[in-house]
Amino acid sequence: MYADIIIDITHEKLDKVFQYIIPEYLQGKLEAGMEVIVPFGRGSRETRGYVVGFSEKADYAEDKMKEILCAAEDGVAIEARLVKLAAWMHKAYGGTMIQALKTVLPIKRRERERKKRKIVCLLEEAEGYERLKFYQDKNQKARARLMAALLDERELDYGLVTKKLHITSAVIGALKEQGVLEIESERVYRNPVIYQEEHSKEISYTEQQRNAIHIFSKDYAQGKYQTYLIHGITGSGKTEVYMEMIRQAVEAGRQAIVLIPEIALTYQTVMRFYRKFGDRVSIMNSRMSAGERYDQMQRASKGDVDVMIGPRSALFTPFPDLGLIVIDEEHENSYKSEQVPRYHARETAAARAKLERASLVLGSATPSLESYYRCQTGEYRLLELTRRAGSGSLPAVYTADMRQELARGNRSIFSDMLHDKLKERLEKKEQSMLFLNRRGYAGFISCRACGYVVKCPHCDVSLSAHNNGKLICHYCGYEEKNIKVCPACGSKHIGGFKAGTQQIEELVKRDFPSARVLRMDLDTTRKKDGYEKILSAFSHEEADILIGTQMIVKGHDFPGVTLVGILAADMSLYSSDYRAGERTFQLLVQAAGRAGRGRKAGEVVIQTYSPEHYSIQTASRQDYAAFYNEEIAFRRLMGYPPAENLLAVLMTGEDARLLETAAGYLRAYAARVSGGRVEIIGPATPYVSRVSDVYRKILYLKCPKYGMLIDVKNYLEQYIQINSGFQTLKIQFDFNPMNIF
Repeated sequence: MYADIIIDITHEKLDKVFQYIIPEYLQGKLEAGMEVIVPFGRGSRETRGYVVGFSEKADYAEDKMKEILCAAEDGVAIEARLVKLAAWMHKAYGGTMIQALKTVLPIKRRERERKKRKIVCLLEEAEGYERLKFYQDKNQKARARLMAALLDERELDYGLVTKKLHITSAVIGALKEQGVLEIESERVYRNPVIYQEEHSKEISYTEQQRNAIHIFSKDYAQGKYQTYLIHGITGSGKTEVYMEMIRQAVEAGRQAIVLIPEIALTYQTVMRFYRKFGDRVSIMNSRMSAGERYDQMQRASKGDVDVMIGPRSALFTPFPDLGLIVIDEEHENSYKSEQVPRYHARETAAARAKLERASLVLGSATPSLESYYRCQTGEYRLLELTRRAGSGSLPAVYTADMRQELARGNRSIFSDMLHDKLKERLEKKEQSMLFLNRRGYAGFISCRACGYVVKCPHCDVSLSAHNNGKLICHYCGYEEKNIKVCPACGSKHIGGFKAGTQQIEELVKRDFPSARVLRMDLDTTRKKDGYEKILSAFSHEEADILIGTQMIVKGHDFPGVTLVGILAADMSLYSSDYRAGERTFQLLVQAAGRAGRGRKAGEVVIQTYSPEHYSIQTASRQDYAAFYNEEIAFRRLMGYPPAENLLAVLMTGEDARLLETAAGYLRAYAARVSGGRVEIIGPATPYVSRVSDVYRKILYLKCPKYGMLIDVKNYLEQYIQINSGFQTLKIQFDFNPMNIF
């Protein structure tokens, strides 16, 4: 037998399968996905690789082939089905096969297993007392102390014996040799879930929830595994629907993966699932230790866990019989990988579900345009929840025009309306959240007096301010000089937004000195349990006001919050990105949805310089359908996803002139191989044009057919591989990018 092996070297020239002879002692012991040590290259240096297949036929002369040296002792095998998924990712997103394999392998190395030892008495009671007397007569105090403890309790924890009874391992060993006891050990898994007992509410499903569950149940029972989009307003009970769907998959003997966009959501989400599924639930995230992550993957592969919850990487949990994948807040940007391969969890989950005959459920109050568009074309099944569960109702939303605030002489970051409502909540002992919209911070220039934003005349996105005093479009490269006076109204109040969460906290404490304030951002959540401590404290009403960025508005449920203030709503609205309107609408609706989730009615204040923009208006009405109709018309007009598909080709190199030349060659070659069927934009310079003396360029390709872009990508990869001029450059491909570079 021969093994097909991918060598663990990330290099385009080695992105192929190498065939090795399987030595006799390894015959029948290797499986697809196992990590092995092989001799590689002219010097036959020991190199790691992954087995991706087997063959009984040699593709080369056997005298020129090398033997596998051994299986990697510290390696972790990749499930065979995940090897297939890696092959799909390699084809769909580019990069090398080894990069794809390492992506689907969330645990890279074996970790030391944790063992729990116990001491078991082997003697009958009468014989034990005889032995105890013998030890006492011989003045063997430690042995007598251990024997007495074993007569009281026939099984003792090894650690308890050594620490509490002060018995040495030598004494234990001596009694073992005498046949008095034996030492037993068992594997103990590290459990990252710290369960906090909370009152479990009786679930009473609404008619819409019951209908969604019924449709899923009927399809699942018939083996119709498809993709569903649950479009449910904030507070409509999407999580309860997920849990019932998961319960049905688990009862059928299968397992489920639940993806959440932020580690910050893990605490609340896991507690809700833990109350329903007990310790058959586990989590996976980057804040866990290597040992904790290793143990959870081991538990999952052995079938000791039914539900795995975590961010993007949890998608690759090696369950033996995966039956359901749930992606909560499916519109979130964090589901798109920034590393090669630049995969999207939504599309990759759909591919894995197809490979394993599983269902895929997407959920959001503000679905991505891609998912809703696929519902309109019939590719996904739409399930709608238009009413809040229980007695709650959507909050009242107000917009504060910050242009008018400035005209009245209010230069504070708080509008008069928001200031008054914060004061009112503090008097009523109710909680508030202040959300600072920091998306797009790196970018646009706007006028505080009239709301004017400097835009590209060709691409309908804002121009970004660069340190060289120029305003540049990141799509087509258009540029003009920075401005100091607003061309629309003549005001000098034009520039970027400078405030951060710390400044907001200082202003709140200055205006409301008696308020108990919590701040949640990267600085306050650096420690492993930073998220949990802050969220737990706010949930238990140990603070009056919670200040934060995106991480505080994603899926959290705080019944005591009756006011949400949204500061700088325009920050994301005019970032240099075709998704700016969509992201703004999503953030505002998600932020507004945190208010009024309990018995008391909620209110929301959106502070904006552009109250007339359709994203602001539809968000204030919580009207997704109206927003979608406006936004999809814009996307069709401009040829942006999902109306068309977009491929970004990212190029970096230390030689600026070579990079410029290479970008021109790639553009010309892409135009030739596509035969005019693909629109090509650029090459342009990204917002950050150089990092650590490495220059950057970007090329955009647009086409209605996704397959056509994959073909062009394949041609470009071959072109890059055979031309030596590209060897010093790094080139990556990103389909339908979530960020504009």
